[in-house]
Amino acid sequence: MSPALLDEVFPPAVRHRLEQVGDLQPGVPLAEFTSPPAVAALAEAEVLLTGWGCPPLDPAVLDRAPKLRAVLHAAGTVKTFLGVEVFGRGVAVSSAADANAVPVAEFTLAAVVLGAKRAFTLGSLYRDRRTHRTAADLDRLPWLGTHGLTVGVVGASRTGRRVVELLSALDAEVHLHDPYLPDAEVRALGAVPTDLDTLVATCDVVTLHAPQTPRTRHLLDAYRLGLMRPGTLLVNTARGSLVDTEALTGHLVSGRLDAVLDVTDPEPLPADHPLWDLPNVWLTPHLAGAQGNEVGRLGACAVDELDRYARGLPLRHEVRAGDWERIA
Repeated sequence: MSPALLDEVFPPAVRHRLEQVGDLQPGVPLAEFTSPPAVAALAEAEVLLTGWGCPPLDPAVLDRAPKLRAVLHAAGTVKTFLGVEVFGRGVAVSSAADANAVPVAEFTLAAVVLGAKRAFTLGSLYRDRRTHRTAADLDRLPWLGTHGLTVGVVGASRTGRRVVELLSALDAEVHLHDPYLPDAEVRALGAVPTDLDTLVATCDVVTLHAPQTPRTRHLLDAYRLGLMRPGTLLVNTARGSLVDTEALTGHLVSGRLDAVLDVTDPEPLPADHPLWDLPNVWLTPHLAGAQGNEVGRLGACAVDELDRYARGLPLRHEVRAGDWERIA
């Protein structure tokens, strides 16, 4: 991983645990896997502990690691540096995506509560006028608050499931769409199974937690955005490409929809894009995932997996070849 991340991913307590579980090869620059020390380290490595900034573990690199048995990633997706061919070599792969889902779900819950309260729109008016809202301001809103809210969660990913769990703290009904999850499992999570078109057409809030794949590009296209009722709040903490930005812009400029967008397509938006200045849109710089003191949770998750591997136990967060095409 990027050397600058080491102390964040492995704060002292986590680093201590790591040193108790594994024999580390410290001071080996693995930035490109090509230096003589890196080549020597790869030849002996049984486990690679990776993170953001890991260079590609392509077949040529894997050929230089004949003893490799596990890649434990202290971050989310492994697709940025690893190919599906790794599974053919008998190498187990694990990801800390579950740990990264925690802050994303927390951010999402906050976005739903504040967005439902119209805090962004009314806060913008308050800042501009320097005085309290008027009755007319509230009359223009189709609904306000979380009481009796219907929230639609798109994607039973790790984050999506945590969002469903956190939403149980609200007086809200949660609907969930995931094409891979049987209805009985959706109900077991505490949600109502709903097809996507019905979800976007009937829910007060739509929050996205699906992976970025060719199949999910513009999952919310012009047609589905048009199905949303006036006043619907869209929350996107997943990936910008899930939404047709051009189609969404028209609905936001008109004031028909509200949005909390931690991700956009493109990212960032052009400096002159109209979404920057709309009172009903809250843009944040892709910060819902682990930041600051949250990053240590990723390292702790990876060290937990290393401990399980060392004790011969199944990995708790294993990435499987059979899921490769539909995971982020």
